Amino acid sequence: MAALEEEFTLSTVFLGAGPDGLLGVEQSDKTDQFLVTDSGRTVIHYKVSDQKPLGSWSVKQGHIITCPAVCNFQTGEYIVVHDSKVLRIWNNENVNLDKVFKATLSAEVFRIHSIQGTEPLVQFKGGAVRGLEALLAEPQQKIETVISDEEVIKWSKFFMAFRYPVLIFITEKHGNYFAYVQMFNSCTLSKYTLLLGQEEKSVIQSFTASMDRKFISLLSLSSHGCIYETLIPTHPSDTEKNQKVARSLLLKAVVSGNPRNGVALTVLDRDHVAVLGPPLPASKECLSIWNIKFQTLQTSKELPQGTSGQLWNYGENLFMLHGKFLTVIPYKCEVSSLAGALGKLKYSQDPGAHAMPHFVNWETSQEYGLGSQNSEQSRRNLRRRKIEVSLQPQMPASKQLLSAIKKDSEKHIEVELRKFLAMKQTPDFHAIIGDVVTGLLGRCKAEPSFYPRNCLMQLIQTHVLSYSLCPGLMEVALEKTDVQMLQLCLQHFPDIPESVTCACLKIFLSIGDDSLQEADISMESVFDYSDSAQEEKMEEQTEILQNGFNPGEENCNNCDQELNEKPQDATEEITSCPVIPKRAALLNAVLHSAYSETFLLPHLKDVAAQHITLFLQYLYFLYLKCSENATMTLPGIHPPTLNQIMDWICLLLDANFTVVVMIPEAKRLLINLYKFVKSQICVYSELNKIEVSFRELQKLNQEKNNRGLYSIEVLELF
Repeated sequence: MAALEEEFTLSTVFLGAGPDGLLGVEQSDKTDQFLVTDSGRTVIHYKVSDQKPLGSWSVKQGHIITCPAVCNFQTGEYIVVHDSKVLRIWNNENVNLDKVFKATLSAEVFRIHSIQGTEPLVQFKGGAVRGLEALLAEPQQKIETVISDEEVIKWSKFFMAFRYPVLIFITEKHGNYFAYVQMFNSCTLSKYTLLLGQEEKSVIQSFTASMDRKFISLLSLSSHGCIYETLIPTHPSDTEKNQKVARSLLLKAVVSGNPRNGVALTVLDRDHVAVLGPPLPASKECLSIWNIKFQTLQTSKELPQGTSGQLWNYGENLFMLHGKFLTVIPYKCEVSSLAGALGKLKYSQDPGAHAMPHFVNWETSQEYGLGSQNSEQSRRNLRRRKIEVSLQPQMPASKQLLSAIKKDSEKHIEVELRKFLAMKQTPDFHAIIGDVVTGLLGRCKAEPSFYPRNCLMQLIQTHVLSYSLCPGLMEVALEKTDVQMLQLCLQHFPDIPESVTCACLKIFLSIGDDSLQEADISMESVFDYSDSAQEEKMEEQTEILQNGFNPGEENCNNCDQELNEKPQDATEEITSCPVIPKRAALLNAVLHSAYSETFLLPHLKDVAAQHITLFLQYLYFLYLKCSENATMTLPGIHPPTLNQIMDWICLLLDANFTVVVMIPEAKRLLINLYKFVKSQICVYSELNKIEVSFRELQKLNQEKNNRGLYSIEVLELF
């Protein structure tokens, strides 16, 4: 069986896709990251699990990118060609493509190929290929023409076969198609003519290929909707001749003829292919998976916004343009079998019935001999019961758990989950955990009264789950206002979107103190705020500078007069936390969460003004606590760091400064923030002076070793 999972949009930004779509989607040196090249001037670096871009680069106005950007897996750098001949190489630290390495080549480039295990190859429009290193050593070297006049390269692919690279590319000339195979271990180039039958005279719209030990399996999708297979030998008998290979019909009428936006074909595994295109002339665009071994349609998904007729496949993810946005559709393909191809695998039985074994052990009944006729019926019944007991299989703990999720009570499910987690982990442990969470969340949506929070919390603590694997988990916790589970998710999930993080923050700030007192919240990140001895010590030492900042001191000349008249208020602000400890623990979980400033700021603008003020007061309190000791850290097992505190203060002020200024309650807070910033500027200024002095002393000590030289030096100490 094969299945298409729920799609998600990788790019919410309009891509500069031309009439023919994108130039390409290529794998980066990280398995979860990809380079997307539009048909204009831009290359974007995406991380799929986060569904967000990591970087973007554009060529100057007037230039145009002419082949997809690729990653050099040996160096981690990126390579692209614009205006057909200008090659650029850069990395993540470079911002402007105009200032990166540039090489102008002597011939037009068709595309660059890069895969793991070998250096990138540059393929020219004339068919010649050069390694990147050899080409960069002499960019203006003469490039020969391999293909004949009027031949045009339509498609190419780069393989690794037995640790050696292999390149195959297809050309077209006057309706005839040719395949070229270049083996780099033997430096041989073989040419093949693709023979088309009389009934096959149609335009080939898409190619894909896979490779085994003896043959390259070249699949082609023709304009009348049929898939053909051509087997090309990896070790040709005669490389000098133009050999001929025939095509065989593999699948018939997988898409309709004359599609509006073109079609695409890609190999998923040895038995499955994905096809992009409308199945019927009047139908909408559709993505389908076919079993080529049994010639059956396994699954399909309608794409109402249309596509560009382009399809890329990397690591069980299909990439395509859906409308004008880049969309990812995960898929799964099981091992091909006749039962699976016909949809009979594991689903033909009643869901409540147990699977029966493939054979019967009749030896279990041999101990019973034939007795009298009167006792024969009872013995036969006893023998039948013994056989039935022996036929009942011992269900694995994982299957018992998945079966219990569908119908049993929360308490029984919790018992089965404990049994499963107590067992030794198997290679499919991650997949089973994902299925368990999916089953629990599915039942939660179907039955509003069903909420197995204990089971869900145990599953979160396995460190297997992530937000990407189960986005519905935090959605349910937000609906239930389950702050304990939200805190646990923030602590264990590394890929929570900024919108969800901000939704958690709103709940943590708005929920009442009475509700928080009843919640079982982890307090490891919160130190004891009610330390009376520490309060007394602070009262005695209010005039002592703490890391250069005395809250009672008048560090700014023209600040609020009211504040200067009541210095005792500042002391109270240091020793009293504006929130209860349990709310502080929840806010600390938000401070520890990962985020991107660009994506978080818009969501912070939606937080209520009084909640923003409360959060700022708490952050200011944490900063003052950090200032009490020389290490500038907070006590506790896992407290917020100074950088996290300062970053969130800046984020909140950047997003809501206009609103905060208008709130009378925030006036004193803003003045205090201004005073401690000014005091820290003074501290760092003095530290810079000391640093300069030490550098001069170090330089003086080094130059003392140069004996025999006469010199006069002036050393100024500030």
